[in-house]
Amino acid sequence: MAAARPALARALLQQCVSARLQVKPPERGSEAEWVEIQRGLVIYICFFKDADEDLVPKIVNTLLNVKLSENESGEYVSVIDLPGDVLIIPQATLGGKPKGRKMQYHANIEKEKGLELYSQFVTLCEKELAAHAKCMEAGVLVKHGTYGNRQVLKLDTNGPYTHLIEF
Repeated sequence: MAAARPALARALLQQCVSARLQVKPPERGSEAEWVEIQRGLVIYICFFKDADEDLVPKIVNTLLNVKLSENESGEYVSVIDLPGDVLIIPQATLGGKPKGRKMQYHANIEKEKGLELYSQFVTLCEKELAAHAKCMEAGVLVKHGTYGNRQVLKLDTNGPYTHLIEF
């Protein structure tokens, strides 16, 4: 039996009623900046070593089309079919593995390449949702966090309803 190839990316999905993400902390003379979504999907994404731009369309297609969101009839539909908002959060800690009593992140992609793939991921999610009339009519939002920074998240979920998907 062949050894399984190592994962190239990991995504954690959570349904939400609403979510707010602080993308800029408060500074002297200015308030914190937040992005906010209503009903939809929060996507945490982490890229590993050897991930490249060819992987991004596959991830976007899977995450936006998987039937995880419950509509008014109780049926499970994709976030596109709901239609629902999307909040994308870069989450390097999804790549951690315990070693002793500490976490190590040796499998994570290097920062510059990770930022590049994250930016492509956000852009492609925006394009995919904009291409669907149902999403455009509903005014679906795609919001995202900033890569490489700590961010404060406030999440109201209709679950817990969390899924981990590896690519």
